[in-house]
Amino acid sequence: MIPTTVNHPDAGLYIHIPFCASRCIYCGFYSTTFLPLRHQYTDALCQEMELLPYKPRLATIYLGGGTPSQLSHEDLTQLFDHIYNKVYEVNADAEVTMECNPDDIHHGMFSHLPVNRVSMGAQTFSDERLRFLHRRHNAKEVEQAVDCLRQDGITNISLDLMFGFPEETLSEWKSDVEHALSLQPEHISAYGLMYEEGTALYSMLQSGKVNQIDEELSLKMYDTLIDMLTAAGYEHYEISNFARKDGQQRSPWRSRHNSSYWHDTPYIGLGAGAHSYYQRTRHWNPDNIKQYIDSISTGRLPYEEEKIDDNTHYDDIVTTALRTSEGIDLRCLTPPYREYLISCAKDYLRRGMLIEEDGHIRLTRQGINISNIIMSDLMHV
Repeated sequence: MIPTTVNHPDAGLYIHIPFCASRCIYCGFYSTTFLPLRHQYTDALCQEMELLPYKPRLATIYLGGGTPSQLSHEDLTQLFDHIYNKVYEVNADAEVTMECNPDDIHHGMFSHLPVNRVSMGAQTFSDERLRFLHRRHNAKEVEQAVDCLRQDGITNISLDLMFGFPEETLSEWKSDVEHALSLQPEHISAYGLMYEEGTALYSMLQSGKVNQIDEELSLKMYDTLIDMLTAAGYEHYEISNFARKDGQQRSPWRSRHNSSYWHDTPYIGLGAGAHSYYQRTRHWNPDNIKQYIDSISTGRLPYEEEKIDDNTHYDDIVTTALRTSEGIDLRCLTPPYREYLISCAKDYLRRGMLIEEDGHIRLTRQGINISNIIMSDLMHV
């Protein structure tokens, strides 16, 4: 039996643009490695759209995964023309997001393009820490970019922030949050600095060149983030995401595209390293850009795939829906999975880490701090 009974007529489209504008200590990419291929890459993305048999109506479009703002206006025009006029039917009110580096923003860059939402990786307003991340932009350029976008009529701006830098204090983190709030973005995402194996940052940690902040301080930073943003009128609608409420109970500025991942909505992923999920199947393209382009140019889709069985589907719901403020809708689970979930959740419900109300099970403020452990314990493994 399928563990959910919800149907989603619309889907999201995610286009992965793995170009970085500079060498990033966080991911290790160099712009010079990939930028000469960008026109070939754009052609391959358009060809992949045509090759994929699944062509749903689109409710959201998201260009991200690296630095889409490194594509030329000609490339972007080609992409959107292919989406809107040659392959897909797109909802009139579709949310169309593009990730941008602050220093790439300039007046008129979205003219004749359907982009209506911009996500920028501000990360921090400390120029010293931006240099540590090897980011091209400085703090002033974030302010200038926001002002430029406003003048060009972009009314939906999201800023990414990062906390937990080596030697960072709670006071410095508060200053970053205050600085972000002063720009009045519609949306803020915030993440703790991660030391992922294989990155330059991880090597620095292993060699003792940097020290990770302690867990207690990291939790204080996260709690401070929640307190400051909710006090400023933002809705904490997902573990790492906040949207301005503008006097409404439910924010109109939630990321509709990202919400599709958390609510079991199908989506198509285009490009090197992109993932797709639809018709009880998950598939993913190779990370290597040249391999991706070469395969598409021969008319062959390069992806690997897996069929999603009932247990895997249930586990996916647990690890995505539980991240949201609504939590897991028990009515969307078949009786066996619903009973299994409630049984596994009993202890956390008793301890106040989870709460059941209005037919949903969701994390409490206390539960968010151990969300990974709770999700693991609720999974059907």
